[in-house]
Amino acid sequence: MDLYEKLLKGEEKLSLVGLGYVGMPIAVAFARKIKVVGFDLNEKKIQLYREGIDPTNEAGNEVIRNTTVEFTADPERLREAKFHIVAVPTPVNDDHTPDLSPVEGASRILGQNLTKGSVVVFESTVYPGVTEDICVPILEKESGLKCGVDFKIGYSPERINPGDKVHRLETIVKIVSGMDEETLETVARVYEIVVEAGVYRAQSIKVAEAAKVIENSQRDINIAFMNELSIIFNKMGIDTKSVLEAAGTKWNFLRFYPGLVGGHCIGVDPYYLTYKAEEMGYHSQIILSGRRINDDMGKYVAESMVKNLIKADIPVKRARVAILGFTFKENCPDTRNTKVIDIYRELGEYGIRPVVVDPAADAEEAKHLYGITFETMDAVRDMDAVIVAVAHTQFLAFDRKKIDSFYNPGHARKVLMDLKGLFDRNEYLTEDYIYWRL
Repeated sequence: MDLYEKLLKGEEKLSLVGLGYVGMPIAVAFARKIKVVGFDLNEKKIQLYREGIDPTNEAGNEVIRNTTVEFTADPERLREAKFHIVAVPTPVNDDHTPDLSPVEGASRILGQNLTKGSVVVFESTVYPGVTEDICVPILEKESGLKCGVDFKIGYSPERINPGDKVHRLETIVKIVSGMDEETLETVARVYEIVVEAGVYRAQSIKVAEAAKVIENSQRDINIAFMNELSIIFNKMGIDTKSVLEAAGTKWNFLRFYPGLVGGHCIGVDPYYLTYKAEEMGYHSQIILSGRRINDDMGKYVAESMVKNLIKADIPVKRARVAILGFTFKENCPDTRNTKVIDIYRELGEYGIRPVVVDPAADAEEAKHLYGITFETMDAVRDMDAVIVAVAHTQFLAFDRKKIDSFYNPGHARKVLMDLKGLFDRNEYLTEDYIYWRL
């Protein structure tokens, strides 16, 4: 009987190493079909899961309360499983070089608890070669086992989109790969247990690694183009959103929009690819150019805010500015790698300390990472300017009367920076508003 059949019959378990925004939904999905051990080093997070609380909001508290995932912070519990999925973050350092310490650390822990006959599948986004050249030696050293003889490896890039309730693990085609044909088939069949959209068998592990890293690089480049257009059209006095809506009437026009590019994928993955390219003697031109544009957008927004305050005859230093939304994307509590912090810090260079409000964000995380304490919506009053930075559902409900209430009534003109274009532009093209959007 092979591993796949043993998993289905409950004779073997699957483990998930890393229970964040990606790993936890995978663990929950598999637990509906087979036995799952969910491991994470963060004991506080594990305790929340055990109490039926979902800090990620990806699955929801009710799902967590009813799941059969065996949540644990004890690495020795990994010995109970034969099929292991590693889904830990792969961030970048301050100099934009890959920070492989999380995936290396996970490999060490897993290696120390690896048993013969196991299959290890990495989901973390990496440059081509990391799985075989970096992770495998660690697994072998820590376990004393031989890859290809005592255990097998595969790679299946995650495609989960945090906060997206439509594109989920089950509904997205899953790329799978393995070190040999037998492993590939095992990995494919195991993922087919939960992925209703089906799997795509990549030619090799390196192909699968490369496919993942270019998916987000492509998106990053397209958004960079939109951001550059936004800068150009703003100088021309043309509304970018209106231009894109007009151009979008052509059947093959790609529907991308300008914005802040944060998070753990689009703003990070291109650096993994360009790092490896540099190692091979090639200096990226298009990819890094796009990265520079996107990385500078927070500064651009802050500078535009200052110009609009001056236009409204409002003193810049100590101006009362509210930033609505701090997470890296809408309807998601995650503040890690948010680009809104760039706006906050840049405004600080002008003597402005903004009031930050985000009802959807993890306030404790933001305090720990950035030293920022969120205010409630009640604090947004007598403002000189307001930046709506994130398209949270709560903000979509704001009407003109509500937005009017945010401002100092003594100002002749109110500065509204609607970065995502949430509101009807025509409603704010009035003498008492300076309305600006990307």
